[in-house]
Amino acid sequence: MGLIGEVFLLPFAPVRGSGWVIKQVVQEAERIYYDPSAVRAELAQLEERLNAGEIDEEEFDRQEDELLDRLETGLRAGYGNSDGTA
Repeated sequence: MGLIGEVFLLPFAPVRGSGWVIKQVVQEAERIYYDPSAVRAELAQLEERLNAGEIDEEEFDRQEDELLDRLETGLRAGYGNSDGTA
């Protein structure tokens, strides 16, 4: 197909380029969201909120479970180093 195929696909080049950009943005957002150091920082903030009385034990447990699930997913997906740091 080569050159002829490229000529026929040329009108779709902006769409293909936009798709690539969207994929890159999503990958970066996932990297940030699952970054173990960011999740650990959120866990520390959550504990501070509990100690300050801003949230109750039930809310703490619910949010802690969500953050621990996120941390586990991030580590499984390879977003952290093998030594557990980001």
